[in-house]
Amino acid sequence: MGRVHNFSAGPAALPASVLAEVASELPDYRGCGMSVLEMSHRSGAYRAIFDETEACLRRLLGIPSSYRVLFLQGGATLGFASVPMNLMRTRRAGYIVSGHFARKAWREAARYGDAELLASSEGSGFDRIPDLSGIPARCAAGDLDYVHICQNNTIFGTMYRELPDTAGVPLAADVSSCFLSFPLDVERYGLLYAGAQKNAGPAGVTVLIVRDDLLGEGPALPCCPSYLDFRAQADAGSMLNTPNTFGIYLCGKVFSWIERTGGLPAMERRNRAKAELLYRALDDSPLFSGTAQRGSRSIANVCFRTPTPELDAAFIEGARARGIEGVAGHRLVGGMRASIYNAVEMESVEALVAYMRAFEAAHPAEAEAAADGRSS
Repeated sequence: MGRVHNFSAGPAALPASVLAEVASELPDYRGCGMSVLEMSHRSGAYRAIFDETEACLRRLLGIPSSYRVLFLQGGATLGFASVPMNLMRTRRAGYIVSGHFARKAWREAARYGDAELLASSEGSGFDRIPDLSGIPARCAAGDLDYVHICQNNTIFGTMYRELPDTAGVPLAADVSSCFLSFPLDVERYGLLYAGAQKNAGPAGVTVLIVRDDLLGEGPALPCCPSYLDFRAQADAGSMLNTPNTFGIYLCGKVFSWIERTGGLPAMERRNRAKAELLYRALDDSPLFSGTAQRGSRSIANVCFRTPTPELDAAFIEGARARGIEGVAGHRLVGGMRASIYNAVEMESVEALVAYMRAFEAAHPAEAEAAADGRSS
């Protein structure tokens, strides 16, 4: 069996060329006589891998020298706790809730201080980014340590088109599912963090980028464990303990692949072309419908459904028979989801669209009824 069309939300597709390169180096990394899996994180050979990984990421994003780059563990979920532990110095922060993980971040922060809900789209089923018009005035009061967002909402398929105006309050962002899919102006953020398993590498690595002045002399809260102390991690060069050495190495391979293939501007063009093809198919379809409002649509996660859960299940089963994997929606919402991250080729999106059209043609009565329901 050849490689499938992998639309998994994460762990997600990795570039085939990266997998081949890693496979060739697996038993003996560049004449070292050992695999990176066996290599001491304190060795010269690994130090070179680590330094180039960070340097490549800095080049891709244009990260200023005033920001620290950390390679941690625990995913964004651990970040939901470590961010307030490090930044909530007056025990007050603002949260914008645009989906399941944004809500989890808000609720976790409430364990450590006053996590004020600034805006939410929960009332509309998280089908859009919340109204941000009141954010600048609230932030101008000057009593918030930071404002937190989840920039792309994997489960609901929504994404910020514009960052909120926080009136000088540091913006902290979970960017896990849109990280490295388009250019980011790092200086718009005080802190951003991402689980690597979407666009940046394998599960088990968390990339955190933080402005140096926000680190202070240490964490904001005395209850912060040593491992979650961003200042300690920065001072130790992400090696306060043994890091995920192989995961960081693989992230470096992905960063290099992005750089070789045109960098983030080229990656954005490819990702937008994939998303436009898929959304066009949804907009033209009488049977399928997208679940996110058009002004909030994600270019990373495209969520859609048919009129019934039974048809959804039949579509997912038929997709698997065609070598199309990972299109089942999240268990919280059902339906379908196509995660079209960086390593998902246009060929895979074209295969999915062709299958959607074939499935629709095989269910004319259901398609007609759905179209009639929308027009009535």
